[in-house]
Amino acid sequence: MGEVVNLRQARKRKARAERERSAEANRLKHGQPKAQKERTRLEEDRARRTHDAHRRDDEP
Repeated sequence: MGEVVNLRQARKRKARAERERSAEANRLKHGQPKAQKERTRLEEDRARRTHDAHRRDDEP
């Protein structure tokens, strides 16, 4: 004889898996959170300023 399956739980499991697939697609589509983008931009700006501050001016 086959295994007994609770249809309500099976539907919920299927819906949960579908929501997770949709969420993963949205994460890939929209990328990083705004705060993380801002932090990355600030770190790049700081590195660029530090690098520019150590430049040598070889002009006569």
